[in-house]
Amino acid sequence: MLEELAAVVHSIGVTVVKNLPITIGLGVAFAVLTYFWACNPGKPWWRKRELVTDLCYWFVIPLFARYLRIGLLVLGAGLLFGITTEKGLVDFYDNGHGPLATLPLWVQGGIFLVASDVMMYGIHRAFHRPPLWKYHAVHHSSEELDWISAARFHPVNIFLGSVAVDVVLLMAGISPNVFLVLGPFTTAHSAFVHANLNWSLGPFKYLIAGPVFHRWHHTAADRGGSKNFASTFPVIDLLFGTYFMPPKQLPDHYGVAEELPPSFGRQMVYPFKA
Repeated sequence: MLEELAAVVHSIGVTVVKNLPITIGLGVAFAVLTYFWACNPGKPWWRKRELVTDLCYWFVIPLFARYLRIGLLVLGAGLLFGITTEKGLVDFYDNGHGPLATLPLWVQGGIFLVASDVMMYGIHRAFHRPPLWKYHAVHHSSEELDWISAARFHPVNIFLGSVAVDVVLLMAGISPNVFLVLGPFTTAHSAFVHANLNWSLGPFKYLIAGPVFHRWHHTAADRGGSKNFASTFPVIDLLFGTYFMPPKQLPDHYGVAEELPPSFGRQMVYPFKA
């Protein structure tokens, strides 16, 4: 028992240590970029009023997502495929399985990106309606929106909006090796679209989500807050009539109508009290 506990603690420590240089690198990069191309002039990200709260999310939520993803993959393999041994699980998931695993890795990565974005688009829209909004309101509660706000997600939101999608696609046969590239891309891109930058990406604005596109989503519901649900590909919003990028305008005010507590711990329990 003690050995298993020590292994878990060691794994958590390794994850945090790996996350630290990534955090520092993103912080420095966006500090420089924001100095020249800020969307909303004001305090730099390290002077945010709720910086401690965002840092808690930044380091805690990835840990939660990682172990939840592993647990669901183990559970799914046992219930659906009858695989329960450690070796069987490694062989089953190591390089994927079934027809999808026979495709080149870059094709699998493309399928994963598109399929996950389509699924998360629908899930994201569902989180903007009762009874799921109270969980997603935590993400929208940041009034000083910046790259560090990207991880501000309630565990219920992360479970249904991200982890469940990953598990479905991995169990469908896609190799976990796609995360070697997609993992860093997802982290960097999520920080990018939340960054305080006035970049609309010009002719590429329909191809990939940028800061202005997503920052409109964090405005009031009667403006862009009920639009721009796609995480990566804005063309999905175009197809479903939810694309919002008014010309020659920039988003400014962020947050939600509800009054959410500012601390990490109280935001964890807020949805259950709402």
